[in-house]
Amino acid sequence: MICNLCPRKCNAERNDSIGKGYCKMPKSLYVSRVAHHYWEEPVISGKKGTVAVFFTGCTLDCIYCQNREISHSNLGRKVTINELAKEVTLLLDKGAESLSFITPSHYTNGIIQLLDIISPKVPVVYNTSGFDSIETLKKLEGYIDIYLPDLKYSNNDLGLEYSNVRNYFDITSKAIEEMVRQTGEPVINQDGIMEKGTMVRNLVLPNHTKNSIEVINYLAEKYGDKILFSLMGHIAD
Repeated sequence: MICNLCPRKCNAERNDSIGKGYCKMPKSLYVSRVAHHYWEEPVISGKKGTVAVFFTGCTLDCIYCQNREISHSNLGRKVTINELAKEVTLLLDKGAESLSFITPSHYTNGIIQLLDIISPKVPVVYNTSGFDSIETLKKLEGYIDIYLPDLKYSNNDLGLEYSNVRNYFDITSKAIEEMVRQTGEPVINQDGIMEKGTMVRNLVLPNHTKNSIEVINYLAEKYGDKILFSLMGHIAD
């Protein structure tokens, strides 16, 4: 596989054992955790939690990443599509509000294969940094019910400084447009659980409150009530 799934377009070889792209991951699926997860937004986790698949590797390099061992030290285990399908199905059978794929951008092809096998009856959540290719997102149309992207920065300069990517805002703002096009406006059921739509996240960075205000203003002006928004903060040790 010569990979151009993410906007970096590495054109790099990824086979069953070798990953020469920016994410450093082979084509084979590597996961760090597959389990019920109760700490996403309430409309995602609800009371029963989301079945969360945490993928190893990442297409960004955020200096404040809380999951660095997973995203850049390749902490995880190799699984086949069928093995992951069995794990996810067992967890879903125990009850869950949703199924979430976390840091999924470099494993889009595998996710599509997995969903073709399991056909989940709960909303499918694509939990992403937002740094996604339009071409890759279009492959996911009809598979993803809820997009949960970050919009980390209101400008490209902060993306370069903190995530080692030159065009984060340009790429991510267009990616979110595609996500909203696919999902339409948010749908919340009578139990307060999100069934469809796009929810954008932003983490308030130390000394960069202005950045978060600019992100909020941009999203409010462009989308209004067509998306949900989640503002996050650091918890001091």
